Amino acid sequence: MILPPLETVRGDVAKALAEDVGEGDLTAELLPTDVNAVARVICRDEAVLAGRIWFEETFRQVDSQVTLEWQQRDGDLMEPDSTVCTLRGPAASILTAERTALNFLQMLSGVATTTAAYVRAVEGTSARILDTRKTLPGLRRAQKYAVICGGGHNHRMGLYDAILIKENHILAAGSIAAVLERARRLAEKVEVEIEVENLEELEEALAAGAKRILLDNFDIPMLRRAVELNAGRARLEASGGVDLDRVRRIAQTGVDDISVGALTKNVRSIDFSLRLKEE
Repeated sequence: MILPPLETVRGDVAKALAEDVGEGDLTAELLPTDVNAVARVICRDEAVLAGRIWFEETFRQVDSQVTLEWQQRDGDLMEPDSTVCTLRGPAASILTAERTALNFLQMLSGVATTTAAYVRAVEGTSARILDTRKTLPGLRRAQKYAVICGGGHNHRMGLYDAILIKENHILAAGSIAAVLERARRLAEKVEVEIEVENLEELEEALAAGAKRILLDNFDIPMLRRAVELNAGRARLEASGGVDLDRVRRIAQTGVDDISVGALTKNVRSIDFSLRLKEE
């Protein structure tokens, strides 16, 4: 499981602390500075854990005296009311960092848990579950890491590391064949994918030598027919209108990939709580 660069994590945490702590935690100033505490983080839901490094970095930036002992790893399926980790250190520092740290953990574990549900739904098929660029602004690397924790796979990170030719690109370029030829000339070292909206466009893309094709909003019969027409020539990705009720039927058509915007867009956060007692 590949973690994002540490500077990315540090930047995510610094921005989150700036909006929460600002000039300083006024409530924590009410507490004696010499009081140490031990705290447990408890997961209230059945969930897949993700986000340990953001959680740790939050406490590191607030007070490096706070120490953590983990009982769960990223990617672990946690039972309700299980202990995630134990913290020790100055009580005021733990309470200052608490909300920001838990926000990372609850959101990223929510992404991982949703992803795991989709991955379970397609078990036994050859289809992979992919994420999209429908992410929270500024937290794309974090959310895409959480997708990996849930057993999914990452699509392109952004506009800079792969080409995805969509309807408007085709319209502006003139044709599927023209835009694919231009893509091959401009981007020899990155993956090129093209979106098609019907079987005629699929045949045109295949004739032009497309190696990866996104089937946009195809219904189940169209997906089956697309797989037949493709006959293994290109990697096929189903996208649009994917939910847990449909995803297995989509996978059973024989497509290679299924991209799901809901993994990172419709995030249901996981319920974590921090319980503190004086040491």
